[in-house]
Formats: sequence, structure tokens, C-alpha cells
Amino acid sequence: MIRFAAAGFAALSLCSAAFADARVSYFAVPSGAHPHDVAAAPDGTVWYTAQHHGALGVLDPATGKVEQISLGKGAAPHGVIVGPDRAAWITEGGQNAIARFDPKTREVKLFPLPKGFENANLNTATFDKNGTLWFTGQSGVYGRVDPASGKVDAWKAPKGYGPYGIATTPSGEVWYASLAGDHIARIDTATGNVTVVDPPKPNVGPRRIWSDSKGLLWVSFWHSGELARYDPAARTWKTWMLPRSRSGCYSVFVDDKDKVWVTDFIANAILRFDPASEKFESFPSDKRGAAVRQMLGRPGEAWGAESGTDRLVVVKD
Repeated sequence: MIRFAAAGFAALSLCSAAFADARVSYFAVPSGAHPHDVAAAPDGTVWYTAQHHGALGVLDPATGKVEQISLGKGAAPHGVIVGPDRAAWITEGGQNAIARFDPKTREVKLFPLPKGFENANLNTATFDKNGTLWFTGQSGVYGRVDPASGKVDAWKAPKGYGPYGIATTPSGEVWYASLAGDHIARIDTATGNVTVVDPPKPNVGPRRIWSDSKGLLWVSFWHSGELARYDPAARTWKTWMLPRSRSGCYSVFVDDKDKVWVTDFIANAILRFDPASEKFESFPSDKRGAAVRQMLGRPGEAWGAESGTDRLVVVKD
């Protein structure tokens, strides 16, 4: 057991457990933060969105120190990713804007959505190969931000409510998943037009999406409890049921070794899937109701945010 002090809070604790060839560690964040999304920052720290505190959190895994930076009045951040500029880019639903946090100057800059796209319920973001940020909003919105000019464009989603996870493939294609719309879609980054791809069966609820190194798309099916793979070249799907659950597949993330990570809300676990063996490995939380909503990582580390326990979790190879 290692003790540490979070900035401005009482001493907290960090626990580790061993599972097969991996180690699981937990880092407490301020009570009530409800950490939603997480991103491993370039300087070795880890960013997270403290959704209920309206802040961007910064964890130093080496010391356990936690700091939270306010994003403004009424803020309720959802997603956070690392930009090509090494800044934190945040889908800030409370202020209906994309937020940028500069870790050097500590400045928070907002890029509000255009008129007509109020209450977008901003969700997730990704950068394309040209450095443009693309984002989703669950109220039926997708759009982009040009960081150079600050210009923000937005479009109504073709099937209305539901755009959720979003990702960029190695070739530069941008795809999003629509939970309520029950489909995935490719965005033409030149025109903003969308091509819809239906899942292999109805009512599966695609929630998050990620690309592997070959450009294959991995999708979490929330309603049916499946991990799915879509091959854009062959236009074919393949699915795998979660080992223990028939619903509740939330997050999906593909690491640098093309291992696929998903979260299983029903089993209260993080799962690692090996596409070669088609087998899952489970890393259950040591607390009830972990609710890991999103995962990202860096080589050798897969990070998630336990929104239900106010902790960050990392699985290390």
C-alpha cells in the first residue's frame, strides 16, 4: 500500500493487484468529481474530465498528486484527448464548446459551437491527419474545429440523436458511432458529408469506436453486450459476445500492440481481447460500480476512469 496526498485534499491511497501478466493500479481523485474520460498526457501525467466539478483533472502517477483546473462557469466536460500541439482538447458540454487547455501557459480557450447548435450534448473528439479536430454531440450533431483559424463548423447528423464515440484511422478516415441512431458513419473530411453503415443486426447500440493499425474498426455494442469489428474495405462485420454479460459493453480502445480493450458495466470489469486467439482476459474492479466509461493509453499502459468510484485505473503489461 502506497500513501499519497492529492493537492488540496486529504491523504488518499493507491492500491495495486496482479492479474496474469498485467498489473492493475488505482488512483483516487477528489470525491464527487465523477471522472468521465481520460488521456495519457505527453509529459507523463494523466488528464481526466472531472465532469461534476466542471474541471480538467491532472494526475501525476509517480507521486499520486492530483490537481483540477476549472474550465469555466457551468462547465460539464465529457471527453479529453491529446492534440498534435500537446494540449488537452475537451468536449465541454456545459458551455457547449470545445475547450483547449495549454499545459504550459495553463490557459483555457473555448471554441463555441455556431448558432443553431445549442445544447449539442458534446461527447467525444478526434484529430484528423491535417490537424483538424472532429467532434460528436449526442443531440444529433457532429462538427469540426480548425485550431489555426478557430473556425467551428457543425452539421445535423443524418439519423438525428445519438453521435457518440469518434476515431481516426491510420489512413486518415474519421468515423463515429451513434448510440441512439444504431449505426456507425464515415465523415468525408473535405465536405463534411456522412456515409452511414448499419450494424450486422438492429438494436445493438454502437457506443464507442476505435481503429487498429490496419484500419479495422472496433466498436462497442452497448445494448447487445458485444465487441464488434468492421472491415471498411471488405464491408464486413464480425462480433464477439462478452464472456459474462449480454449488455453493457461501453468503452473500446486499441493499444499499440493491436490488443482491444473494452469495459463491461454488468461484470464491473475491464476486458482485454486478443484478436489472434479471440480470447478475453478480465480485470474486475476491486470496488462495486466502477463504471469505466472510456479508455485511452500509451505503450504498456491502458488507462480508464472509474466514474462510479472517483478513481482512475491503469492496467500495465
